[in-house]
Amino acid sequence: MAVVITGSSGLLGSALVRALRADGRTVVRLVRRTPAAPDEAFWDPREGILAPSVLEGAEAVVHLAGAGIADRRWTPEYRRELLNSRVEGTRTLATTIARLERAPAVWLSGSAIGVYGDTGEHPVEESWEPPRSWVSAASGAGSGEAGGRGVRGQWLAELVLAWEAETEPAERAGVRVAHLRTGHVLTAEGGFLGKMLPVFRLGLGAPLGSGRQFISWIAIDDWIGAIRHILAEPQVSGPVNLTAPTPVTNADFTRSLGRALHRPTLPVPVPAFALRAALGELADEGVLIGQRVLPRRLLEMGYRFRYPRLDDALAAIV
Repeated sequence: MAVVITGSSGLLGSALVRALRADGRTVVRLVRRTPAAPDEAFWDPREGILAPSVLEGAEAVVHLAGAGIADRRWTPEYRRELLNSRVEGTRTLATTIARLERAPAVWLSGSAIGVYGDTGEHPVEESWEPPRSWVSAASGAGSGEAGGRGVRGQWLAELVLAWEAETEPAERAGVRVAHLRTGHVLTAEGGFLGKMLPVFRLGLGAPLGSGRQFISWIAIDDWIGAIRHILAEPQVSGPVNLTAPTPVTNADFTRSLGRALHRPTLPVPVPAFALRAALGELADEGVLIGQRVLPRRLLEMGYRFRYPRLDDALAAIV
């Protein structure tokens, strides 16, 4: 039996494919072009095209596809792309899985800690319930016009709520579905940390905004380890926070990365207005907000973090 993966060419997907193959698992990668290798199968999430035979009898599905949150400035068009690339792909998988005679035992569906909005210094776990206004707005977000504007981080929260809701047909069909609410995954290959490394190596790293906003992070080895753990735990479903147990402030992250690289960091923070000028809405939605997210369910299921502390994770990575 195979593990079927979407988003397998991305930063996290490609690392997961390598890890699962090293475990001896058979991997099938869903691609949106003509398949060019025996382990590839075609799908078109925008058109709802996915052959049921690709998923029939699969061991598991891991869904990671979606436009990159920080890849581009958030124009209205790109906001629609961020939402629709997640909602449509998840919907295509859910409706296909719900019709199968031999459905996968488990579906791990991508998600994000953006669902929690700006938590400030307040820690949140999976038991958190979103405000009714966010749920209501998310339920009408299929057009890409999801609307949270009054609270920092609300638009991204509504996006994630709409994204997670699309798995419902598979859940009603009896498939175990876990939502991978992922924080900032640390790897030198790219992503959050990869963008920072060149600047910090020049000795130009600095806190962003106030520096007091919390960052919830996870080393890529633990992100992969958590997925292995969830695949193997038949009782785990619903939201699971994929974050390390020790979130830190942006200022603390800056100092830790400077220490890991043996480089100085600047004492003067990058002001919020400069970040807004450079990044637009992404600054308030993803950089200046604080998210103090704890992995309660991973800890309860007995997952042991390889890198629970930021200094150890960064030292190993860089």
